[in-house]
Amino acid sequence: MDRDAWLAQVTEEVLEPDLPICDPHHHLWDYPESRYLLDELLADIGSGHNVTSTVFMECGSMYRADGPEALKPVGETEFVNGIAAMSASGGYGGARACAAIVGYADLNLGPAAGHVLDAHAAASPRFRGIRHAAGWDASDEVRNSHTAPVQGMMASPTFRAGFAELGKRGMTFDGWLYHPQIPDLTDLARAFPDQPIIFDHFGGPLGIGPYAGKRSEIFEYWKGAVSDLAKCTNVVAKLGGLVMAINGFGFHKRERPATSDELVAATRDYYQHMIDCFGVDRCMFESNFPVDKVSCSYRVLYNAFKKIAAGFSATEKAAVFHDTAVRAYHVG
Repeated sequence: MDRDAWLAQVTEEVLEPDLPICDPHHHLWDYPESRYLLDELLADIGSGHNVTSTVFMECGSMYRADGPEALKPVGETEFVNGIAAMSASGGYGGARACAAIVGYADLNLGPAAGHVLDAHAAASPRFRGIRHAAGWDASDEVRNSHTAPVQGMMASPTFRAGFAELGKRGMTFDGWLYHPQIPDLTDLARAFPDQPIIFDHFGGPLGIGPYAGKRSEIFEYWKGAVSDLAKCTNVVAKLGGLVMAINGFGFHKRERPATSDELVAATRDYYQHMIDCFGVDRCMFESNFPVDKVSCSYRVLYNAFKKIAAGFSATEKAAVFHDTAVRAYHVG
C-alpha cells in the first residue's frame, strides 16, 4: 500500500495553528521496508501544526555493528545526535527535531548498566534517559517488545539494580508495557519515588488476540490500574500511541484513514481518564510517529488532540501540548 496516498484521502483544516507543540515521542529509522528520517519527520511536523521541538524515542535503530554488545545501542544516540545537529543548524526550518534523546540500555546488566548510560551521555549533550521496553504477554498473538523482556522483569533485583543507575545520573525512564503490566510499573515507581518515570502510550491497552472483543472489560481494569499509578507523583503520562494495530481499533484496515472526529469518538474516554488522574501538569500529547501513522496523518492526529482539549484554558493547553514535555525531558 502507498501509505501517503492512503492518508491523503482525509484532509482537514489545522485547528489552532499557532499553538506551540513539543512532540515528546517519535522515532527515526531506515529499514528496507520502511524509512523515516529527518525529511519524513519534517514533512509530518511541518504539515500545519506549530511543532517547535521534538523528543526522539529509542527504537533499535542504527546500533553499532562492532564493539561490546552492551554498548551497541549507543550507536542510536550517535545517529540521532547527528540528525539533531542538522535541525539545530536552522537550515531545515524553525522546529528543533530531536532536541532531547531517549536511548536504550539493558537494565538487566545491573550496576554495569551505568557504563552504558555514561557512554550515551558522552555521545550527546541531548541525551536524557532510557526506555527499556517491557511489553510482555503470554499470548503468541501479541508481539513482545523488541528488547525481548521476560515476565516480571521490572521486579527483578538485577533489573532494579540497573534502574538505580538512572537516579545516580539524573536520567529519566520511559515505561512501555501492556495494560496487564501497569501494576508492575506502579510497584517500580513506589520503590524508587525520586526517579522520574514517563508512562508511555496509556500503558498499552491491548485489543488483539485474546483481548479482542473485550474492550469494556479491559477499559475498566485499565482505569483502576491507571488511577493507582497516578498516585505516584514521580510519574508523568504521555497521551498518544493509542491507535497502533495492537490497540485493536482497526483504523489501519480501513479503505480510508481515520478523521479527527473518529479518533476522538473512539478514544476520548481514555484521554479524559488520564487527564483526570494525572492532571494537565503531568500529561503531554505525543504523536508516536510513524507508528500511529498506520491509522491517521499527523495533521489529523493533532487535530484530534486539540478537540479533546477544546475546553481547556490557555494555561492548560500550554501544559499538555508543550510545557510538561519540555520540563520532563529538559528540552532546551
